Amino acid sequence: MKILIVGFGSIGKRHFDNLVALGYRDFQVLTSQDLTAFEDLHRLRLCKEINLNDALAKRPDVVFVCNPTALHLETALAAAEAGCSIFLEKPVSHNLVGLEKLAALAEVKQLKIQVGFQWRYHGVLRGIRSAIAEGKIGRPVAAHAHWGEWLPGWHPWEDYRQGYAARTDLGGGVVLTLCHPFDYLRWMLGECEVVSAVGGQLSGLELDTEDTALTTLRFQSGAVGSVYLDYVGQPPKHTLQIIGKAGRIEWDALCGSAKIYTQGGRAFEMLMPGRYFERNEMFLNQTADFMDCILQDKTPTCTLHDGIRALELCLAAKSHIEKTTTFAKEPHINGFTI
Repeated sequence: MKILIVGFGSIGKRHFDNLVALGYRDFQVLTSQDLTAFEDLHRLRLCKEINLNDALAKRPDVVFVCNPTALHLETALAAAEAGCSIFLEKPVSHNLVGLEKLAALAEVKQLKIQVGFQWRYHGVLRGIRSAIAEGKIGRPVAAHAHWGEWLPGWHPWEDYRQGYAARTDLGGGVVLTLCHPFDYLRWMLGECEVVSAVGGQLSGLELDTEDTALTTLRFQSGAVGSVYLDYVGQPPKHTLQIIGKAGRIEWDALCGSAKIYTQGGRAFEMLMPGRYFERNEMFLNQTADFMDCILQDKTPTCTLHDGIRALELCLAAKSHIEKTTTFAKEPHINGFTI
């Protein structure tokens, strides 16, 4: 297959490396970067493009949309118009405008679109989902996800203030950038809605969007949940706790394993990611699965509808935050500057 990668930042490069590892060799790359190092590393001659229309005119079969969030939909619509299957990085966009058109194009042209929520491919999270479905902890009552990252240390080779994650105009902010829990909680526990959210620009970091957010959720099953996200966590922390009527599940992304307490807490088991687990396994498995969906005409694991629902939850959370927050360079509590 002929593959076009639009955007060659860290995630675009990761997808490229994984596609090469899977045996693909026919690439176009839409970027302003020098590709010599990648050509030398993989012994490939890459076709570099500057203009999207010129790239699509060469009729790629698949387009990987890896540019800033605010440019996702424009790129995806052009790719769909050209009849390409699409791997669309999360979040699918920074607003909902045009997503119905993309969904309609995909249906009419019978295109495969997968959204890049790679945590669905973490073996332990898949095991947690199965444990819940099997009733090991009884009916879920509550779920709590916590994810904090120190934004300036995320990509230390670049100025965090210029990256998409810090800029409203590029679709940044912690809610959209770290939106994975909204997807995997819905994937594990079913449909949900945002009840409330608080947060804002609380850290003093130089960005023009929220860096901290706490969102409460209500699931159709009756369970409640919370998602806490920040750009200030030092060291980073990504954990999940699910409480059921007959037990509890605790997962920590740092070690990758999960503890499952069953039979009212009287029994205990561990889910392990594997002795040699490496984070890129999620991305590699995700890419392999998407390419198989195209070749074998299967429905993607994470569909465009899934991506739109996650975005709707994010936008609802951001709306609550914006209604209750006045951004300030120096946060105050009880009149005292922090």
